[in-house]
Amino acid sequence: MIGIDLMSDAYADIVSHDTYVDDVPHATFERMRREAPVSWVEEADGSGFWAVTRYDDVLAVSKDFETFTCSRGIRLEEMDAEELEARRSMMEYDPPEHSRLRRIVQPSFSRKTVQTYEDAFRRITRERLDAILAKGELDFVTEIARELPIRILCRLLGVPDEDADHLVNWGDQMISNADPEYSHAVIDRADTDEYRLLPFRSPAGVEVFRYAETLARERRAHPKNDILTALLPLTDLEFKNFFALLMVAGNETTRHTISHGLLALVEHQSQLSELSDHLELAGSATEEILRWSSVTMHFRRTAAKDTEIRGVPIRAGDKVVMWYVSANYDEEIFVDPYRFDIRREPNDHLTFGTGHHVCLGAWLARLEVRATLEELLPRLGSIELAAPVQRLRSNFIRGIKHMPVRMTLR
Repeated sequence: MIGIDLMSDAYADIVSHDTYVDDVPHATFERMRREAPVSWVEEADGSGFWAVTRYDDVLAVSKDFETFTCSRGIRLEEMDAEELEARRSMMEYDPPEHSRLRRIVQPSFSRKTVQTYEDAFRRITRERLDAILAKGELDFVTEIARELPIRILCRLLGVPDEDADHLVNWGDQMISNADPEYSHAVIDRADTDEYRLLPFRSPAGVEVFRYAETLARERRAHPKNDILTALLPLTDLEFKNFFALLMVAGNETTRHTISHGLLALVEHQSQLSELSDHLELAGSATEEILRWSSVTMHFRRTAAKDTEIRGVPIRAGDKVVMWYVSANYDEEIFVDPYRFDIRREPNDHLTFGTGHHVCLGAWLARLEVRATLEELLPRLGSIELAAPVQRLRSNFIRGIKHMPVRMTLR
């Protein structure tokens, strides 16, 4: 099946950032689900974690915050107490503290509220497509997908449109901190100790925090009806970390999902033709793109007490990592999971997580993917890759950096 290589190494190093430059090692995750759904994975620094690869187990870990806490971090990186305190966002809190922080911005991301953003997003999308599609050959990632989610996010945050490029660049540097194209302080190749108290251990955090401080001063002087004003009751550090989280989560993951969606359609031309002829399928196509792409490949929890998963003993303090990119291809849940099917039903993927930590921006992401498809496809006569895609060097985010395409218009 195009886009999925099950003939690849079934014993790939799932920790190495370099592994994912060639895309997800699906053969490895398929073997792990079959042979050892809960398996111990060694890390280069001598530590390790329990890899949870089946859907039902990921679901159970996600929902049991009393046993599997996020308060010790949500990524593979180990942080000491000082680092945790300095970098803690809503993501690193369990209920009830997580719920308190989430309630501050939840109304802005509810399904009902998100529907009110649709006209604005479609207008932004049309303007961008009008300006760029006539080129015929372009980099879909940098010239389209990268430009869309950040524009609506700026409006939600109350950030000037002219600052969008800064936000995207800072977000790239932070969440893509293992890729030398985006970061000059690559986390596994350079000494990043001086940035250990900043988001994603990235030097871009300095600029993000400075920018957030400026915004906070402006909102205190001139409150507005926006998300940033709603965040003002937080402490200074909470405000800055919350801003960094919204900036990255609200843009980077959706931008990569849109890119993966088009790539999947280009690689499955029959599905592209069917969706182009039946745009009423855009909703189910969006869900399949979300499952297929699984952009956030994993999140980590830490066992708060001795327990077990699928009969495997887990000790208090052990890292437990939920691999969504494996769970979303679990053969026990998804029929023929390596088939890209825009009509797939049911499609209860775990791309947005579940439980208390279900993605705050899930409805916004769905809107952005669906609206992009509905605005783009009616304009296309044909589309193909003009060169191989370039993928992000990251064991955390399944990203596409460049996707040169050649197209004709209707």
